[in-house]
Amino acid sequence: MAVVSAVGEGNLGTGVQKKRKVIEHICLVKAKEDLSEEQENDMLDYLYTTQYQMRGIIAISLGRLSENPEEYTHAIFMRFQTKEELAKFYENPFYLRVLEEHVNPYCHGFVNFDYESEVEDDILAIFRKGEEFNYGVELVLLLQFNGSSLDGPTEDAMASLANLTVEFPSLIVQATKGPIVNTGNSEYTHGVVIRFRSSEAFKMFMSSSEYNTIWKSKFEPIVQKALSLHFSVDPVGKELM
Repeated sequence: MAVVSAVGEGNLGTGVQKKRKVIEHICLVKAKEDLSEEQENDMLDYLYTTQYQMRGIIAISLGRLSENPEEYTHAIFMRFQTKEELAKFYENPFYLRVLEEHVNPYCHGFVNFDYESEVEDDILAIFRKGEEFNYGVELVLLLQFNGSSLDGPTEDAMASLANLTVEFPSLIVQATKGPIVNTGNSEYTHGVVIRFRSSEAFKMFMSSSEYNTIWKSKFEPIVQKALSLHFSVDPVGKELM
């Protein structure tokens, strides 16, 4: 299972680096139409600060989606080190209370996706620490591949995307990808999360001929459904805490 991470431009050309497995958690929320700014801040505040109230969450980002496909309004990204920690998270009484008191009253529903990936075995990469992780744009891409393509063609498409992100360290801070682990609750088979350095970097990559060529040649022939979402990342922790 491959992954690319460009925590610094100096990472390129340094040879093979040791990897650390991680579990990426994505939660998509459908907020109510009459959600007030105060209610939105309350929901996002409590979701963000769960990392300080319970063990297991090693990185988090969240925000209002810039677009509203399938009526999703907000996205939450969390990272765990193991599947066991993710399982404990889902059953944690504090988290369940946050959902009951500060999420459910403000939304029509939410859905979770989890996938296993790898990052560089470096504390900044694993925990998404450092100034460049404090801001930017988070892209969440969920994919449903044809069942007949889940071996060779799917692996080739995902590897091509991974290799491409390596070529843009000036635009991308980190990118992970992998197969969805809770497939029983999801129509999607794979997930991708890419942190861009800025909204301009996001636009440059998504409109690049390199990305669009790979998408049309590698993905379109074998993808049944794709959901692309993105949100701006600000140093919210300093404001919410």
